[in-house]
Amino acid sequence: MRDATIDIVNEPDLGSAAYEAAKPMRGAEVLVRGLIRNGIDTIFGLPGGAVLHIYDELWRFRDEITHYLVRHEQGAIHAAEGYARATGRVGCALVTSGPGATNAVTGIATAYMDSIPLVVITGQVPLPVIGTDAFQEVDTFGVTLPIVKHSYLVRDVRDLAAIIDEAFEIAASGKPGPVVIDVPKDITAHLCDAPRRRFAAPINACEPTSTDEQTLDTITDRLINAERPIFYVGGGIVTSDAADALMRVAEILDAPVTPTLMGLGGFPTAHRLSLGMLGMHGTYTANMAVSESDLLVAVGVRFDDRVTGKLATFAPQAEIIHIDIDPSNIGKVKQPHISLVADAKPALERIAARLNAADDAEIAGGRAKREQWWKKLKDWKTSVPLVCETSRTELKPQHVIEEVHRMTNGEAIIVTDVGQHQMWAAQFYPFKRARQWLTSGGLGTMGFGLPAAMGAQLALPDQTVIAVVGDGGFQMTNQEIITAIQYKIPLKVLIMNNGYLGMVRQWQEMFYDRAYSEVDLSISPDFVKLAEAYGAQGLRATTPTEFTEVLKRGLEYEGVTIWDIVVTKEENVFPIIPAGQDTRNMILK
Repeated sequence: MRDATIDIVNEPDLGSAAYEAAKPMRGAEVLVRGLIRNGIDTIFGLPGGAVLHIYDELWRFRDEITHYLVRHEQGAIHAAEGYARATGRVGCALVTSGPGATNAVTGIATAYMDSIPLVVITGQVPLPVIGTDAFQEVDTFGVTLPIVKHSYLVRDVRDLAAIIDEAFEIAASGKPGPVVIDVPKDITAHLCDAPRRRFAAPINACEPTSTDEQTLDTITDRLINAERPIFYVGGGIVTSDAADALMRVAEILDAPVTPTLMGLGGFPTAHRLSLGMLGMHGTYTANMAVSESDLLVAVGVRFDDRVTGKLATFAPQAEIIHIDIDPSNIGKVKQPHISLVADAKPALERIAARLNAADDAEIAGGRAKREQWWKKLKDWKTSVPLVCETSRTELKPQHVIEEVHRMTNGEAIIVTDVGQHQMWAAQFYPFKRARQWLTSGGLGTMGFGLPAAMGAQLALPDQTVIAVVGDGGFQMTNQEIITAIQYKIPLKVLIMNNGYLGMVRQWQEMFYDRAYSEVDLSISPDFVKLAEAYGAQGLRATTPTEFTEVLKRGLEYEGVTIWDIVVTKEENVFPIIPAGQDTRNMILK
């Protein structure tokens, strides 16, 4: 989805291109000045031949923009994602051509699936040799085309300044996402005396129309009069900074709220109106509530298959209202009865304003209609809660997360990899605020957690950031420990070590007759010694008593801490809805 355009012009546009110097400058300087102009003071990357001119300029501008040298390009993208997710700003990464760009692909796809605003600059071989199979040449534009919001191959240095401005605008506006700028090496060396393109600010496609206002009136009326409503909210609530508006609407209506995995923190987990997460590993209450609701208000979601299960039986009794900024999401998976293409925050603010202006008796009457609904919801909560088993001799993973929550007063930013530990963290760490939970939801990227936590910690140095990872995902990106050591980033990494690729093993146990094919990770490094080899503090716990002690020591340590937490080997995540099944068919234990 494209939100901005660039126009060819014959005269320089010193305003938008911001050519600070009167003398010509080479393309690499145009690029770095463009980054600074767009607010970038932090960039993650790894140099190579095709980007050496850019790195030369980064050295000159090192007082204005700090570069963090990662040890693998995937780590650069994930670190930029963590930075972006924690702040709401656009993250930025720089990699070289060929294998540098292809190593970045997993991170770019992760950002695309989870709508994370990134600008990724990739080096490219010089223009005259593109298409000749030159050394470290790859068609980066073509490779990344399906996983970006927009992409560029720069062919004229005079276009570069406007392309940089446009890329940042596209990445951040509308539904955010990654933008790739592929820059041939000769472009970075060419001198530019004047731009030929001018950046044109995008037209706001989300300004409400009279039809939208009528739709908002209809939505408000449905909300007031529904007997069994539920808000189903996703990552769009977080991205839009719509948490406060959602809270106002839900509290006026006394309506329940259930977030997706990506929506966690967009509504406080412990709030009386929260039903907890829904979906494959969501709460019994949330999934049953969706199944029996008469009005499902979906905001900032895409009806992911991990939420809906069997699509034909998802919310079978409900009138569905879908509010999303991306028109391509409307009706793509589930056809709504009422739809509104809008940013979540202004849409909910307008609904809140209508509710505030409504007759008090009408609001009170609607709340009275929902008394029986709340009685049923509370009965479900009481009868089928999330269960955290304890043991005096073994470390239960659920207890690990609960103890992390207790020891951090529920204030830590939790960043996860993908797998069982991710689901336990989602279930047992109640989140208070938006941007407190960073995870890979859409792509499900193992290796995301550690470098993303590093980026988040750099963005928010005064906050506690903890990466919760599995022993499998940790081994995919653990080389970035040395990046944290080098730059004195107080990274905290909790490895939930069960000696398996845990989620795959659980599926093999439940659905493949316990045929544990290629999931055994019992032959792994000694993670404590590995941490120490990097220069980090390594701590291990195998019992609940040990865990409380080492968790405290690690949190108090000013440097990098790696916890090796040995948990029950064959513990499973419950509830679980088998893939593609009716969401009411939950396996509870």
